[in-house]
Amino acid sequence: MTTHSDTTAALPARSAPQASRYLDIQQVGQTFKTAKGPFTALQGITLQITQGEFVALIGHSGCGKSTLLNLIAGLTAPTSGVLLCANREIKGPGPERAVVFQNHSLLPWMSCHDNVYLAVERVFGATESRAQLRERTQAALALVGLSHAAGKRPGEISGGMKQRVGIARALSMEPQVLLMDEPFGALDALTRARLQDELLEIVLRTRSTVVMVTHDVDEAVLLADKIVMLTNGPAATIGEVLAVPLARPRHRVALADDRVYLHCRKAVLDFLYTRQAHVEKAA
Repeated sequence: MTTHSDTTAALPARSAPQASRYLDIQQVGQTFKTAKGPFTALQGITLQITQGEFVALIGHSGCGKSTLLNLIAGLTAPTSGVLLCANREIKGPGPERAVVFQNHSLLPWMSCHDNVYLAVERVFGATESRAQLRERTQAALALVGLSHAAGKRPGEISGGMKQRVGIARALSMEPQVLLMDEPFGALDALTRARLQDELLEIVLRTRSTVVMVTHDVDEAVLLADKIVMLTNGPAATIGEVLAVPLARPRHRVALADDRVYLHCRKAVLDFLYTRQAHVEKAA
C-alpha cells in the first residue's frame, strides 16, 4: 500500500458516479497565527470528490480533519490553494453545503419542527409560501423518523434524536454537499450504530454527496465509498486514499466476515497504527 492508485487497484472497482470533480480541492494549505508564531495545520491537500460520493476523512487527533471540513464548508478561507464546488470557488458558507456538527447546535427554546423550519425559511423563504416551508420541514423530519417528536424541544428528547434533528435540518436545505464533523462521536455504541444505519438509508435515497470526519475505522469502512487518510500534524497532508468497493445497500451484520470489508479495515488500521503511529516522547 504505497500510492493512492496502488490501494485502489487492490480490490475490484465499484462503478463511480458520472460527474467528476464535483468537489475539487487543489493544493490547499492552512496556516493559523498563534501567540507562538505561525502554525501550519494543513499543506498540499489535493482531492477530487465525485457527485454522490461518500468520503470519510480519518486520522489521528490534530491532523486537521475538521480544519479541512471547515474549509469545504467555507467557514474559513485557505492560506493557499483553491476549493471548488460544481466549478465555483468556495468563498464562504452557502446553502449548497450543509454542516452537521458533533454538537447538534439546536436552539433549546424551539421545538424540533421549528429548529428545522428556521433553516428551511432561510433558504426557501423568499420563493415559497409558509405552507410549502412547513411541508419541507415535515418531510425532513419524516426522513429521519422524527415526525412524532416534531413538537418536542431538544431538552425533551435523547442525544441520538437531537442528532437526527440536526441531520434533518441539514437535509431540509437540499444541499448539494452534506458535511458531517463526527456527528455520532458523543453517542453510545448502540445509538451510534442505529444512526449509522439510518444514514446509509438516507444517503441511498437522497444520493447526497457526503464528506464526513470520523475517528472510527469501522464507521469509515461501513459508510464510505472512499477513505481519505491524513498524516499526523502539524503540516498534515493526505497520506493515502482508499477506495471501498462494497456494493450498496450495506448491512453491518452481513459485512462482518466480508473479505473486501476486512481488507479495507486492515488497510486503514495499518496506516493509522503502523505508518502513522504516535511515538511517545520520553519524559
